[in-house]
Amino acid sequence: MKEIIIGFFTAFIVVIVTTPSLIKVAKLKQLVDIPGEARKLHSRRVPTIGGIIIFAAILFAFSLWLPMGTNLAFEDLLERSIDLKYLTSSLIILFFIGVKDDIIGVSPMKKLLALIFVGFILVIMGDFRIGNFDGLLGLYEIPYWASVLLSFFVYIVIVNAFNLIDGVDGLAASQGLVISLFFAIWFYLLGNQTLMLLSAILAGSLLGFLFFNFSPAKIFMGDSGSMTIGVILSLLAIWLINKDNSEMPFPLDQIRTPLVAMALLAYPLTDTLRIFTIRAFQGKSPFAADKNHIHHKMLLNGFTHTQIVLLVSVYSVLIVTTLVLTSGLEPNLSLAILLATDFLLIFLLMKIKRKHA
Repeated sequence: MKEIIIGFFTAFIVVIVTTPSLIKVAKLKQLVDIPGEARKLHSRRVPTIGGIIIFAAILFAFSLWLPMGTNLAFEDLLERSIDLKYLTSSLIILFFIGVKDDIIGVSPMKKLLALIFVGFILVIMGDFRIGNFDGLLGLYEIPYWASVLLSFFVYIVIVNAFNLIDGVDGLAASQGLVISLFFAIWFYLLGNQTLMLLSAILAGSLLGFLFFNFSPAKIFMGDSGSMTIGVILSLLAIWLINKDNSEMPFPLDQIRTPLVAMALLAYPLTDTLRIFTIRAFQGKSPFAADKNHIHHKMLLNGFTHTQIVLLVSVYSVLIVTTLVLTSGLEPNLSLAILLATDFLLIFLLMKIKRKHA
């Protein structure tokens, strides 16, 4: 437990201490987002390479505090080193793709090809796959080919989801913070130190980054940040789904793990699947930029960036609360209630208008 707390604050301090220097360098070198496009929501030149600090803080703190002591069995050490090999190699690839996109731009097709390549590393080589639905929708063990396709889909959707919701100051960072904290709590209750540490370090780095990304933002995380967050959370979700839930305290031991992953990632998944569906019906590319996101609707309804961040955070807590309250129900009924709650809350977020003084 000590390493978890130290890891959280290590990542937090690294971001807090180094981000001001990065902002200064970015402005000197003109590594800023220039307003002017129709979809831009800001009117200032803001540095776009905050993901460099998030990535560095996570890699440094995780490498420093990862428990690898003699109290671990050889098989555990071997499994842990193999998992980390594929995780770090994937993070490095996506980080550099993101940095290039933040500085000079990368076409959507090239970015998709990079995501598919990293997916091959994770899903095929690293065997990070969803292998069991734990009875949800009547499914338990799923065939290898279906597992590979589903895992590819989940990973690519989650990575893109954090890229797409990064349109309001502090939104992607705050969602990453809330979700990673929930993951940290869940893995703590499961007794998995490695995944708890990774979740806590991600949370620490994002809490530090929010000091500079909260409205009015002094720096944006860019694709290098959103893709780093996305790949880590996608792997945490896949790991969680494959973990045995029976050792969790009551009533959490009654919840099917796929439902847990869906609830924790509800907002980015809902916004992404919604926006992809709208673009498909309009005959547009799913990666085409527009102003149909949930946060765009909330801005039109008069809410500020800060209010949007707070409201979406409350939404996330309510979704997880709904999941816990329905834990004793049949899993498909719990899923139906969870989806109905999600649709209702999203509808309210988009329709309620703020009264101006």
